[in-house]
Amino acid sequence: MVDVYEKIKEGERGAWVSIIAYIVLSAVKLTIGYVFFSSALRADGLNNLTDIVASIAVLIGLRISRKPPDHDHAYGHFRAETVAALIASVIMAFIGLEVLVGAAQSLASGTEEAPQAWVAAVALGSAIVMYGVYRYNRDLSIKTNSQALMAAAKDNLSDALVSIGAAIGILGSQFGMPWLDVVTAFVVGLIICKTAWEILSESLHRLTDGFDEKELDEIRQAIANVEGVESVREIKARVNGSQTVLDVTIEVPRDLNIVEGHDIADRVEAEMKENHSIYFVSVHVEPAE
Repeated sequence: MVDVYEKIKEGERGAWVSIIAYIVLSAVKLTIGYVFFSSALRADGLNNLTDIVASIAVLIGLRISRKPPDHDHAYGHFRAETVAALIASVIMAFIGLEVLVGAAQSLASGTEEAPQAWVAAVALGSAIVMYGVYRYNRDLSIKTNSQALMAAAKDNLSDALVSIGAAIGILGSQFGMPWLDVVTAFVVGLIICKTAWEILSESLHRLTDGFDEKELDEIRQAIANVEGVESVREIKARVNGSQTVLDVTIEVPRDLNIVEGHDIADRVEAEMKENHSIYFVSVHVEPAE
């Protein structure tokens, strides 16, 4: 169990990397966006500004999930991670809608000025930085099996794509089409809302004990291959934060004694822990029919 909490603690580094990157980038983008009249860069900066709040929510969720079980949380506090991811998605959705409304108003007014071409370099530089942060957080989320950190990584990648779109809009506005910068800001808002919905739906799926059927089939097959297991009669799984909780009923030869049946159950638990990183396994042993 120590490994579980250490992995969560390790995942906190990713949240800190995101927070620092977003603070720096949002300050740069908003300043340049407002001074040099770029709607796309302002939208990108506002996106990063709310990402700070979302990343802080992820960090708090990771911190809470590290708390050990207590008298009214027998399974620990791991689901705080999923709640953090859900909060982050709601924050993203609100800012996405704000960007969409702002872009629509600017487009309707028809008063938008074309930003200077060099502003596009700021957006491209930001895209490179955020892609690096995405790669770091993605790899760390896979290593720690953290849904909250994977949500943060998806947001990082979305931000990189948004910055590329902003750069395209800024450059396009140099060719007598200043409205293209505003249109790009509108597209940025749509991307933010889409990413928010993906994270929200995944979080709700996990909070309602949904589990990937393909992964469950793979786990069933792995258990069936454990020495001494005749068959897998029943198997259920749910996600508790970054951890999978597994309940399985296996059939073993009828002539085994209690100790031998227990040894098989231990082998199933060891298989799940060593090869599938599943630490919460409840194995019920039944005699084969």
